[in-house]
Amino acid sequence: MVSRATRTDAPTRREQILKEAARLFAERGFHGVGVDEIGAAVGISGPGLYRHFAGKDAMLAELLVGISGQLLTGGRRRAAEAEQGPDALLDSLIEGHIDFALDDRDLITLHDRELDRLRDSDRKLVRSLQRQYVELWVEVVRKVHPDLVEPQARVAVHAVFGLLNSTPHLSRPGSLPGRESTARMLHRLARGAFAAAAE
Repeated sequence: MVSRATRTDAPTRREQILKEAARLFAERGFHGVGVDEIGAAVGISGPGLYRHFAGKDAMLAELLVGISGQLLTGGRRRAAEAEQGPDALLDSLIEGHIDFALDDRDLITLHDRELDRLRDSDRKLVRSLQRQYVELWVEVVRKVHPDLVEPQARVAVHAVFGLLNSTPHLSRPGSLPGRESTARMLHRLARGAFAAAAE
């Protein structure tokens, strides 16, 4: 699954299905949505979905494993392309996560509610990808704030993720103060949290 925050071309039918599945699962819960409803949302019959996915469980797994992998890949790419030191890299990581938090809010809700419905192997993969993503941040945060020991930096990173991932609870998208204003505010809050942890 490709995050809407990073897409530039038209989505494939498979990605359209995943987008609508995420929206419906987030709105009504995994068990509150039928295959026929997901199909109707993208203009195909419910049985037609089985040409793309084995079932709802496969959609859920691809959504949650997919976004975890994309966050890690995006973070690693930003680290590899960084040219101006750890402070600029931390800003870049924060910007990338804010893009996810504002543009893929359904996936945050889905992760919070439905992660335990994944098969053990998929859930372990999600957790492994997430741990690697956290450790990437911890390394950068400690370079920016060298007084933070590793456990403190890890707590700070998790706290900032909690702050940024609160976007599904802020309000309906149309009633926020505007995407750019919200992004700037979230960025200031994230940097402020890391600075406070280092005091």
